[in-house]
Amino acid sequence: MFEESISTTQIAAELRVSEKSVREWRRRWVAGGTEALASAGPGGSDCKLSADQRKELAEMLDEGPRAHGWEDARWTLARVAEVIERRFAVGYTLRGVSYLLHRMGYSQQVPTRRAVERDPEAIASWHRGRWPSVRG
Repeated sequence: MFEESISTTQIAAELRVSEKSVREWRRRWVAGGTEALASAGPGGSDCKLSADQRKELAEMLDEGPRAHGWEDARWTLARVAEVIERRFAVGYTLRGVSYLLHRMGYSQQVPTRRAVERDPEAIASWHRGRWPSVRG
């Protein structure tokens, strides 16, 4: 398209990208030809933990939170981040922990039991009385 002198606006519309991206691509193409447009690979940073550290983390997670000082038996992102910080001296944000766990094959789990405090009558009453107004 650049060789055919098609306008930036037309290229952006046809490829469904921003005109800013097309202008950047055109600058690269002018400077280095078609080779300069090749992908640089996936974005983002590399994992902060090595493969061995990730394996060790998986083993620690399998031991459960009680083995690492918490009273209840559920992992949270904050707890996993704290374990990583304590063991490997590497800081992760909660979102970073989420991405890491997903890459390691972990997924969000739903509790198998319902809370003891659950009140089915209150829930039904809420659905009958309040839900219609919330729903709009």
